[in-house]
Order: sequence, then C-alpha cells, then structure tokens
Amino acid sequence: MTDYQRIHVVTTQAGAADVERLRAHLRSSAVVVTAPTAEAKQVVQGLGRDAHPDVLLAPVRFPDVDRGHRLDALVRRHAVEDRFCDVVVVADPATVVLLLRVLAPDQLASGGPVTEVGLPRGPRPVPLGQAAIGGGVLAFVTLALSTLLPVWLLPALVALVGLALLVVPGRRYLGQTLLIALGASLVVGLLAIAGSDRFPGAW
Repeated sequence: MTDYQRIHVVTTQAGAADVERLRAHLRSSAVVVTAPTAEAKQVVQGLGRDAHPDVLLAPVRFPDVDRGHRLDALVRRHAVEDRFCDVVVVADPATVVLLLRVLAPDQLASGGPVTEVGLPRGPRPVPLGQAAIGGGVLAFVTLALSTLLPVWLLPALVALVGLALLVVPGRRYLGQTLLIALGASLVVGLLAIAGSDRFPGAW
C-alpha cells in the first residue's frame, strides 16, 4: 500500500474559515513555506505557525520557463527533510496553479483556495533499538508477574495490538515495532528461563 506525504497548497485568497479548517487538520510538526508578501503573512498568522519565507514564491508578472520546476524543487526540498510531516505552501493564485501543474500533475486540484496533494513516500522505518529495549522490558515484566498472571497473557496482548496496527494507515511501523519487540522478549525470556534452570535461584 502506497503511503503519501500531505502537501497543502494555499492561495493568498484563502478566507479565515478555510485557514481555520486547515489549521485544525495540520500535524504539530507541519512545515510552512510562504511567499514574502503581506497577503501571505496574513494567511500564515491565521495558521498560527512559524513560516519559512522564500522569494521564489513571490508573485512575478513574467515567469521564467523553468519557474514551475524551481517551485517544485523548493517544495520537495522541504518535504524530504522530514517525510512524515505536513508541508504547507502559501503563495499567490498564479504561483499556486503553476506549482500544482508540476508538483502533482496526475492529481486533480480541489478548485478551492486550499488544495491537498500527496507525494509518494516509503514506509516509516522501524526503530529497531527501541524495539529491542521494549522486548527486554516486556520479558522482565512478564517474568516478574508470572505468579499473578499467565506468562502468555502480556505477549498475547502485545501480539494482538501489533497485528491490529499493521492494517492501520500510517501506524504500520508501530505494529512492526511491537511484533519485533515481542520476538525479542521471547528470546530474552527463553534465555532467562534457561539460565534459571542452570543456576537455580537466579529468578
């Protein structure tokens, strides 16, 4: 399943209601790139986010033939810095139209002052270090509570949650992390049990 990074392209004609709706859907890590104009500044203030002004987004009367590609490169440069954050671009309507033609020619624009397009991205990497640490903690807790709970209960719950997250868009990496942690906990648990059999009283 292909995952997409959300790019919100906003014209300086966006009204307060449009800006407020966008603000409500933005993630906290969203990056805002804006034209250095008073109209764009007003939109950015409505979003309540810090912005990165760029002169390339400023309106021009006679655009160069490669302006669209330079706009595309600008947006993608900000996008690849963190492929799992939203990117907001604020510019005049003519610049927005030109940007959308190059950035996402295969996606239909909404026709309104705010257009959302998606850039394909790979899956979020699984934090193997955190998974290994989590596995060790899970094994310790499972063995520590073995007199109160069946030893299979906590691992079974982790497995169920992990499998459920595998089918949730944008949360697949969490499911993979939990399943890797579960595997690590089983290895640690087996080693601990084997050690306690070899050296009675270790646990």
